[in-house]
Amino acid sequence: MLAPGLAKKITIHLNEDTAARHDFLYNEIFAFLRERGVAGATLIRPAAGFGSHHRTHSAEGGLAEREHLPVRIEFIETKEAAEALLPALCELITDGLIESQDAVIIKSAARDEPS
Repeated sequence: MLAPGLAKKITIHLNEDTAARHDFLYNEIFAFLRERGVAGATLIRPAAGFGSHHRTHSAEGGLAEREHLPVRIEFIETKEAAEALLPALCELITDGLIESQDAVIIKSAARDEPS
């Protein structure tokens, strides 16, 4: 669990259909973060988006528009842990964008898992 204080929020913007070595890229990155002990990560599936080519892709559009839908993975970690992960994440990203923002953890709490 992260302690209150300074942290980094990393956001990775990808396309849902980008392939990687063994799976889709977003799945491989999500697994990478779990394996590396990241405190937590969230996979977000936006309803629509466009990238550098300025073509709109939407879950509600026609078949062509539904291809290449955006996905976003976000996680918050200590500055040191986030910076240690970035070189490997940059190696994994073949098509997408990684952003980093300074963050402040105000409170981090977790309930016990049910038995």
